[in-house]
Amino acid sequence: MAVMRFHPLTVLSVLAPGPLIGLATSFASHWDDLRPKHTWNSVPETWQNLGHPPADTTIDLHIALKAKNENALIDALIEVSSPGHLKYGEHLSREEVAELVAPPSDVLELANAWLEHHDLHPSTISTKHGGSWLTLTGVPVSRANKLLSASYQLYQHIGTNDTVLRTLSYGLPAALVEHVQCVAPTTHFGFPRTPRQAPLMRRGGATTGQTKVPGRDPGTVLSSRDQYATPSFLRTFYKTSTYVPLAPGWNMLGVAGYLGDWPSLDDLRLFMNQYRFDATDATYRVVQIEGGGYNPNNPATEANLNMQYTSVIAYPTTHIFYSTGDSATLGDPFINWLDYVLGQLSVPQTVSTPYGMPEYNVPPDYATHVCGLFAQLGIRGVSVLHSSGNDGVGHGNCLVQDSSGNSRVQFLPTFPSTCPWVTSVGGTTGYNPEIAASLSGGGFSVHFPRPSYQNNAVPSFLLNLGGEYNGLYNPGGRGVPDIALQAMHYPIFFKSNPWVMSGTSCSLPTAAGIISLLNDYRISNGRPPLGFLNVLLYGICLEGLNDITSGSNPGCNTDGFSAVPGWDPVTGLGSLDFERLVAILSRW
Repeated sequence: MAVMRFHPLTVLSVLAPGPLIGLATSFASHWDDLRPKHTWNSVPETWQNLGHPPADTTIDLHIALKAKNENALIDALIEVSSPGHLKYGEHLSREEVAELVAPPSDVLELANAWLEHHDLHPSTISTKHGGSWLTLTGVPVSRANKLLSASYQLYQHIGTNDTVLRTLSYGLPAALVEHVQCVAPTTHFGFPRTPRQAPLMRRGGATTGQTKVPGRDPGTVLSSRDQYATPSFLRTFYKTSTYVPLAPGWNMLGVAGYLGDWPSLDDLRLFMNQYRFDATDATYRVVQIEGGGYNPNNPATEANLNMQYTSVIAYPTTHIFYSTGDSATLGDPFINWLDYVLGQLSVPQTVSTPYGMPEYNVPPDYATHVCGLFAQLGIRGVSVLHSSGNDGVGHGNCLVQDSSGNSRVQFLPTFPSTCPWVTSVGGTTGYNPEIAASLSGGGFSVHFPRPSYQNNAVPSFLLNLGGEYNGLYNPGGRGVPDIALQAMHYPIFFKSNPWVMSGTSCSLPTAAGIISLLNDYRISNGRPPLGFLNVLLYGICLEGLNDITSGSNPGCNTDGFSAVPGWDPVTGLGSLDFERLVAILSRW
């Protein structure tokens, strides 16, 4: 029987352990004393169990060891991201970050002793990122089950038929459990090929108030909320149309693509010929990661949308498209992509990432780990933006299970948008006034507490909300989104034909393009890039945002939250005003 092979999920540490008690040799008799790390009470929604894999199946495992100092990474991130701090803008190098997240040497020794006890030969184990990342190659599933007190089985996604090798629970030795952030692949099932926040789409012309996709000069304003958000409207509305980038060779904008989503250069050229005549030579570089592949003859709407709108806003800024993994079988495009980018000497200053999943379906240990990797990008000087999702406060009936297996209703914000170290982008519509788009994902994280930069913004919303929705959300959680931009009726080209798309996957590339222009302004004036944005947005840049005070985001059979003056979990702090932001940043 042919050997089945499941590709790795790469993992890195972000949090620090406490002091290690004793030496590795002391624990030889304790390797079988396993403590639970994470457990699902049942198979995650939309997946079905196919049973045990063939006996000769192997798996590549990745172990994330926690760092020496639990708070060092985040403390340093806030310092370099805070105007007025002595270290503002002093972003770290690849080597400096690796040193910051490296585990204590005795923890690494302990982990190696544990693996040796299970007859895992050193030749099958590799380390990187300062020793925080252990990769075990070709581990028989039977040995992985014993190593982790797991029961690896095959699971198939009901909608896409994608198959993954996962376990519903795993554990670690008592001597190690507090020193390991997570092991993967284990209980994180990933997201299906078509992500929840994939934009709503229709063939060109199927919107109220217009019968065809707008032509070369559709005008700079919308005549109704039902018409198209064309590039000329967006560039005028957010005040970028007169800005000419001065550092396109130094400033880079990355678009992350996953699960076989590729853009088409031909479609990009058609789009530019229709909407921006001075940019018909727009192009991008493709980087393939973990078998990501690239077939421009079979593009995806998601990738086309991102590339067309980041390009039309930020042209001629250097664009990179990252193609990561060609199916959900790889299980974790986020970590594969993060591993690659963090390993590069040079990183893009701005990144647009439209994918995600309900936070409820994400194991807390995995979520904390991935969020820490995004923090590492921020401290490298990267502005990471994620869409907040298209389901308002949640999709469907929003039933979840608590730790006892009982069902209850809970609002369902989207991860990684809920990570405090990325900028979450929601959606708006209309122009006079600009109001919340009803699909705009928003709410409060269950996994992540409210970060300090939100302490002057979120409490006033909660105070005014009162007791409404008590028990349906976590009032102490990180609030999303952070900002919101136009999300409805974006014309694109797909396979040479006009289409119209809506969703926060539309507002995301517009926001990323504007942030990239701000980074261009900074770099061309001899200043560092913005890096992690949220300290700025909730601080000195607040006056550069347009507050959105009308609309709501229904979901979970409720009316959802309402947009109000100040921050709200529908539109965040509001939309971007490029000219006002330039004026503010010119002083820093």
